Amino acid sequence: MKTVLVFLLTVILVHALERGRDYEKDKVCKELAHLGKDDFRTLSLILYSRKFSSGTFEQVSQLVQEVVSLTEECCAEGADPDCYDNRTSALSAKSCESDSPFPVHEGTPECCTRQGLERKLCMAALSHQAQEFPTYVEPTNDEICEAFRKDPRGFADLFLYEYSSNYGQVPLPLLVAYTKSYLSMVGSCCTSPGPTKCFLKERLKIRNLSLLTTVSNQLCSQHAAYGREKSRLSHLIKLAQKVPTVDLKDVLPLAENITVMLSKCCESTSEDCLAKELPEYTTKVCNNLSKKNSKFEDCCREKKDLRTFKCLYFMPAALPLKLPAFKLPTNTEVCDRRNTKALDQYTFELSRRTPVPEVFLSKILETTLRSFNECCESEDSAACFTDKGSQMKKELSSFVEKGQEVCADYSENTFTEYKKKLSERLRTKLPDATPTELASLVDKHSNLASKCCSINSPPRYCDAQENNYAVINGS
Repeated sequence: MKTVLVFLLTVILVHALERGRDYEKDKVCKELAHLGKDDFRTLSLILYSRKFSSGTFEQVSQLVQEVVSLTEECCAEGADPDCYDNRTSALSAKSCESDSPFPVHEGTPECCTRQGLERKLCMAALSHQAQEFPTYVEPTNDEICEAFRKDPRGFADLFLYEYSSNYGQVPLPLLVAYTKSYLSMVGSCCTSPGPTKCFLKERLKIRNLSLLTTVSNQLCSQHAAYGREKSRLSHLIKLAQKVPTVDLKDVLPLAENITVMLSKCCESTSEDCLAKELPEYTTKVCNNLSKKNSKFEDCCREKKDLRTFKCLYFMPAALPLKLPAFKLPTNTEVCDRRNTKALDQYTFELSRRTPVPEVFLSKILETTLRSFNECCESEDSAACFTDKGSQMKKELSSFVEKGQEVCADYSENTFTEYKKKLSERLRTKLPDATPTELASLVDKHSNLASKCCSINSPPRYCDAQENNYAVINGS
């Protein structure tokens, strides 16, 4: 595994040089010699499938073929000293052609206006946004073995592409470890006399690794979308909504703990970073909250670490507490740069009172906190807080109402029952709508709710749907 990690640290080279031609060439050639052509190619396929998750299998495969070919040629004994620079330049030029066979990226035309090393570095920085809705569906055992026996390498390549492009936020060493284990299982079981029994046995062996891979993809995807500080607030909101009866001191350290863990592990070069850190975090959650909430106690009773974490992480929000409205913090509380307690307290108090999913609350809170910061930087922060206070309350109230409308009835009903109630509500609100228009609104709204009304909804997608939040109002 150490060789894999060295590779992942050094071969982030999409058509590129990072610190000079000779330095990069030396790194790449050492890795090719150390890993061998097959492992070098396999890891390149994982890396580029992950980096260009919207590219087709053919496009990614073509890029991998070109990279492996130029590396082999330019690292061979007696190769022209300018081989690596010339070939990478040719590769970046080929990417700029109108009929380029490589993954398409909207930033490519901008890179192509540049020349030499600057163009290569620009190309190297390109990547596709990771998928928030993995579409990979594992074939049946019979389908797997049929494809494997027909073309073992072709099956492996397609699997590596599909899995890596779908789960692109899994920490790279963990992604490599899982795909390697999966292909090993396929190779063993599809050549065994009893494939079905073999698959059952082998899947049990890699069950935890498989679960860790999928869970880490969601954790790291949200962390990457939010960034460290907003991620911390996101976890604080979720914990406050799951256990609204506790105090801030019970959940704030946990929100900070998981944020530190993800900042460390999502980009870690260690395969077992999350495998070690998640159980420790799970223990802290259980110790802090299991005696204060029956649902947390049920999750923690299993003591199965990863499954316990999954139970805790996907636990739905509890009913919000019926408490008096919480006042906006004052300028004195907020503008003390050494103390974020007032903002954390405000976030916590708002969250445990509000039956709106975290993706909605995070969005309006981001706007509110930005207004706070603007006031703190103004000449008269007290006056600014007074002037903006009523406007912030109005915007917050309006946004929360929209969020409640979007997600009304969703978590309490089956999807079929939810759509039925949604249809009735829309028919009442929009009596002049035709059956076709009503059906279209129901589909549009239910699709939005199915993706954005759960406790761990994808932030990038839901943020992009802001214009649809008011669809229930017919606006």
